[in-house]
Amino acid sequence: MRYARLGRSALQVSRIILGTLNLGVRTTSEEGVAILDAALDCGINTIDTANDYGWQRHKGFSEEFLGDWFALGGGRREKVVLATKVCNPMSDWPNDAGLSARNIIGSCEQSLRRLKTDWIDLYQMHRVDPHASWDEIWQAMDILVRQGKVRYVGSSNFAGWNIAAAQERARQYGGLGLVSEQCVYNLVSRDVEAEVLPAAGAYGVSILAWSPLHGGLLGGALRKLADGSAAKTAQGRAKEALPRWREQVEAFENTCASAGVDPAETALAWVLNRPGVTSAVIGPRTVDHLHGAVRALDLQAPTELEKLFGEAG
Repeated sequence: MRYARLGRSALQVSRIILGTLNLGVRTTSEEGVAILDAALDCGINTIDTANDYGWQRHKGFSEEFLGDWFALGGGRREKVVLATKVCNPMSDWPNDAGLSARNIIGSCEQSLRRLKTDWIDLYQMHRVDPHASWDEIWQAMDILVRQGKVRYVGSSNFAGWNIAAAQERARQYGGLGLVSEQCVYNLVSRDVEAEVLPAAGAYGVSILAWSPLHGGLLGGALRKLADGSAAKTAQGRAKEALPRWREQVEAFENTCASAGVDPAETALAWVLNRPGVTSAVIGPRTVDHLHGAVRALDLQAPTELEKLFGEAG
């Protein structure tokens, strides 16, 4: 495994981050535990979740699943850089969402309980809350940091100007501010190259790329649809994008076949080698998927890929 510093911090995170959205939801409990254990065996030290993940069962399920895994012992919690998120609604009540001081602090307490841990390494704002001022947000985050419940703060799905506003206010407070921004980034979705990546670079914020395969679209989607093995490809982001990108995806799969490389590993390698990208967040459903992602660290994506997709957005 390879590691990199998280933003301006001294914390080291694995270049592959294990996302937990599928664990115990699109896998069995036993398969989910096997994936988590295999990740540690591979040297992956960073695990990402969110307080609302697992909503297919109930909100909070993914954190509970991780908490049960930590409780198995064996140094599991101590070895992991744990990242979770706050902002998305946890109920229909008005104060159970957003980035008010009340919800930031209250949600952190609930996440700690579900995760069966005393601290969160990276507490991420899941999205922007237009109603919350940076004064309120940083005051709440500072309370959690001072209490030892949160080590670092990150963002997710922010625009470039949101990152700038957050960092400028943090500077006035004399704080570290954001250390990371988690955003969609892959061969098909490259909007972040315009403003988010430059803003993150200017303020010393790491980019953690989520959905590096665009929901399975870049993981051999056409081949899987043809042989009837498509699962994730037949739904969500991949299903919506396929009509628009079918021609490019076909060319991509043909290029990978000619080069003798796996499409999923190639697409992930492309993201990992992009300037400014610290890590990629993966959501494997099998241990084999996990091992494929690790192999991508040593893979150089063919240069033709740039021409196939162009400046995709």
